Amino acid sequence: MKRLLPIVILFIVLAGFRQKTKESLTHETVRTETDKIYDRLVKIRRDFHASPELAGNEYRTREIIKKHLLGLGLEVETGIYGQSIVGILKGKNKGKKIAWRSDMDALPNNFPDAAAFRSTINGVQQGCGHDVHMAIGLGIAEVLANHRESLNGRVYFIFQPEEETFAGAKGMIDQGLFSRIHPDEIYGLHVTALPVGRIMVKPNEVFAYQKRIRIELKNDVSKAEGKALAGKIYNSLSRSQAGSKPWEIQNISDAQKGLINPNTIFKDYLIMNQNFNIYAKQDKLFLEAYLYETRQANIQNIIPEIKRLISAQKLDEKLLSVSFIQENPTVVNDEKLTAKAIKTLSGIYGNDLMLPDYGQVPYFNDDFAYFQQKVPGVYFFLGGSNAGKGITAMNHAPGFMVDEECIRVGVRSFTSLIIERLKQK
Repeated sequence: MKRLLPIVILFIVLAGFRQKTKESLTHETVRTETDKIYDRLVKIRRDFHASPELAGNEYRTREIIKKHLLGLGLEVETGIYGQSIVGILKGKNKGKKIAWRSDMDALPNNFPDAAAFRSTINGVQQGCGHDVHMAIGLGIAEVLANHRESLNGRVYFIFQPEEETFAGAKGMIDQGLFSRIHPDEIYGLHVTALPVGRIMVKPNEVFAYQKRIRIELKNDVSKAEGKALAGKIYNSLSRSQAGSKPWEIQNISDAQKGLINPNTIFKDYLIMNQNFNIYAKQDKLFLEAYLYETRQANIQNIIPEIKRLISAQKLDEKLLSVSFIQENPTVVNDEKLTAKAIKTLSGIYGNDLMLPDYGQVPYFNDDFAYFQQKVPGVYFFLGGSNAGKGITAMNHAPGFMVDEECIRVGVRSFTSLIIERLKQK
């Protein structure tokens, strides 16, 4: 037995080496296949960019996606909700089921766009990056389709309409999406103003909790009194770290202030609109404002605190109601899946790919949150900015541009992630 021990150890080492080599070759192949289709994916993205469609009107977009998925040999489901489309890639054997989500709709705006392939439709723009998301989703589908004989399980490619109106994900779920497909995990991304080539992710809340508060008063309260009350509420509720300004969202990628710094300004805050919308209607005075809170436990205290401030202003008898008139769920990443995703991507593409995220992003949100309420999932930020080229991928902002190299990064990284996740039971 003592004589056999070195042979057994050598066998185990060699087996491990062969397995590692096989995995390395798989991901090298993913890189190569991504590079081969990259130029075509850029053309697809530019076509989506030049022909944007608003939420609920993604007709042309859906047909392009459908044709592409069918051409890859995927099964295609339509008619679930609005212009949604789901591609189904079946591996050779049974196994885990994974969903990848890409949003489709454009924005109603006319911000300046320096791209040569700018929108041909007045008042409609791909100013948030959904064109990039769709190109990446189609790219992942194509590369994975090349590997279907070696894959176990299924991959569902959910192309979701109406994200900007926060209606599409919930609509698909309410209309039976998860009675047709049964994913064990779901993933998605959003391109944003981080350096191109970088991916950022964190467990738990990704965005601050977004609420819209409404205070309803009797009409004998003047607008001047309403403005004074709004100021008291703003000063009392607003919270941030000393000297920080988390409302300056342009700093999310800043090395000192941004999300990659443990001392980021984007944690432990409550941001409010300083200028409330104050208006009279039907013999009542209304005060409305958005707020963004990082602590979920604090949300239940907001309305009681506002009522206390109203009482302090001697306006108790004038108060009719205080309520949240909008309170969308926020994206919450599954802790275990997030840790596994970080380990997998870092192991394949190196630690330089992954950026830590120490904060929560204000102002934005994503209805991907509705999918996460049904299926454990992870939502990533993908860098699209390139300072050297003068490209800043700040979503919903004038001058929004994307370095298209992020398409290559997104396709190869998340194709590799899905391949590895499919191996796990």
